[in-house]
Amino acid sequence: MKIGFIGLGKMGLPMMQNLSERFDVQAFDGNSQARVAIRQAENESTYVVLDSLDEMTDIDILILMLPNGRIVQDCVLPLCEREGALKKDAVVIDMSSSSPLDTLQLHGKLGQKGIALLDAPVSGSVQKAKNQTLAIMVGGESAVLERVRPVLEAMGSAIIPTGKTGSAHSMKTLNNYVYAAGLMAVSEALIVAEKLDLDLEKFTDVLNASSGRNVATETKVRQHMLKGGDFSGGFGLHLMAKDLGISHDLAQQLGVNPGLLGLCFETWQSAIKTAPAQADNLEIHHHLSNTLNS
Repeated sequence: MKIGFIGLGKMGLPMMQNLSERFDVQAFDGNSQARVAIRQAENESTYVVLDSLDEMTDIDILILMLPNGRIVQDCVLPLCEREGALKKDAVVIDMSSSSPLDTLQLHGKLGQKGIALLDAPVSGSVQKAKNQTLAIMVGGESAVLERVRPVLEAMGSAIIPTGKTGSAHSMKTLNNYVYAAGLMAVSEALIVAEKLDLDLEKFTDVLNASSGRNVATETKVRQHMLKGGDFSGGFGLHLMAKDLGISHDLAQQLGVNPGLLGLCFETWQSAIKTAPAQADNLEIHHHLSNTLNS
């Protein structure tokens, strides 16, 4: 089985490397400097890093881990047109955090060519990508999922079928909104607690033993956010802003206006205006602190 993998960023690279231990992988990233760095770091790699998508040939399964659904289409559709790139019964797996609207559009275009599409976004940190313990949500036909399940299991420990095509991307973006809301609430609570001169370590214990517990309180506060913390949770501030934008756009398309979603969207949009491109999502705490204390 030959796998094409496009998108070798912080998450994509370890996912691809894990795949290459079991399968024949042709990998590509649009950043030429990234390609050079990957080649220099690997002395005996079990995969091939291509210089162009034109070099990708005879692919059974094409996996994409890219910034958005539009870039996914820009990569996939030309490959579909080029003879010899994808096999006739190839499966495309979009593991990016794409808009469900883009996913459904791509599904229609690939369907006309007889190519199956699964939307399979992931949940988890870079470390989980390295450890093959990602949670992978999968939307699409169950028969197609079963066909590629061994491939997905080489990257994640939990494979969660979500239903029809586009459902996984929908659930992923809404999941990220819920996480962002929890992180925002925790950040504000820590700011108020510090003003009250409370012991933030003890406060974290209270949160994690009580009804305020969430992923941010359990895995971010003590580990990264208290005094001396590195504020590096493994997910970009700009990426979170993008995901909140997807959720916000979806809500508008549906004619609904969730107030908390709107607040989170606006807060992250404000934060990225001054934050560096590589800022971590935990930097929202500093943004809120500056805003509340100004």
